[in-house]
Amino acid sequence: MKTNRLKQFALIAFMALGLTACSDDDNNNAQPDNTIAGIASRTTNLSSLVAALNRAELTGVLSGSGNFTVFAPTNDAFAAFLSANGFADVNAVPVPVLRNLLLNHVIGTEIASSAIPPAVYVSTLSPINSTTGAPTISMFVQKIGTTVTINGGASNGGTTVATADIDASNGVIHVVNNVIAIPTVVNHVVANPQFDTLQAVVTSGATGAFGDQSAVLAALNGLTAAAPATVFAPDNAAFTAATTGTGFAVGATPAQVSRVLQYHVTVAGNVRSNQLTNNQSIPMITNPVQNTTVILGSGTVDIRDTANNLARVNQADVQCSNGVIHGVNRVLQPQL
Repeated sequence: MKTNRLKQFALIAFMALGLTACSDDDNNNAQPDNTIAGIASRTTNLSSLVAALNRAELTGVLSGSGNFTVFAPTNDAFAAFLSANGFADVNAVPVPVLRNLLLNHVIGTEIASSAIPPAVYVSTLSPINSTTGAPTISMFVQKIGTTVTINGGASNGGTTVATADIDASNGVIHVVNNVIAIPTVVNHVVANPQFDTLQAVVTSGATGAFGDQSAVLAALNGLTAAAPATVFAPDNAAFTAATTGTGFAVGATPAQVSRVLQYHVTVAGNVRSNQLTNNQSIPMITNPVQNTTVILGSGTVDIRDTANNLARVNQADVQCSNGVIHGVNRVLQPQL
């Protein structure tokens, strides 16, 4: 009997050791979390991002299924953001503010750096308000050589990619050296080189070629999420045509230039292209108010001015925090 008990004890001990060994093997063979959230949690220089994701309750999104592109700010980038905005740490940032800011760094598709064209607008996951189905903020991505710049770079509230193409099971991470601010109308005008002339006109000083347009700039800077505007933004070629040769704005006085600029901003709020209707009359912020007219074609949107000219919308729905921009190929002509 004693011998049998010893055999039974030895057998139990052996089985216990075997189970322990199997458990250890299972732990050793466990696959690492290669989701975006998992990789970030193992990257020392992204610990502030991880803390921010946890506070904003977004870790689950970036550790789940899907295909995302995340522009991930470094710890130094977060430290600079917190200092500039008077926050002691990530926990001091209000959760709604932090959540929208972080979502402004996320795109709902996977985009490798090699797939980025010279210039493109993409939609982030950051909504403009809490309304169900609200439009999301646009991001302007530009690539020159191997350098990828977001929203015009750090000086314009954007950033530059420092380390590209960290592959994850649910997307890709591009490490960036600045926290990306949610862009305003003015930010998006500055970011896109196709609006360089518009920027030059709006920022023209008293001694500039277009006279002092500071009042127009102040009006654009004064737009808010609660009181947004829609801007029809002429590209560089459009301004060249209007201000040279037989262009209607040749020789315009500063006051007339102001009226031309005002004639590209509607008081109707944040009007996206799918909200425009054929023959819709849109009041602009000229004083007195002058209207433009929407002309819808088969897949086209044109804006008719007071001189019966048509400006084609060639870049629709650039969504900003305080309004939306529609790029057009002609400077709209008001009654001067």
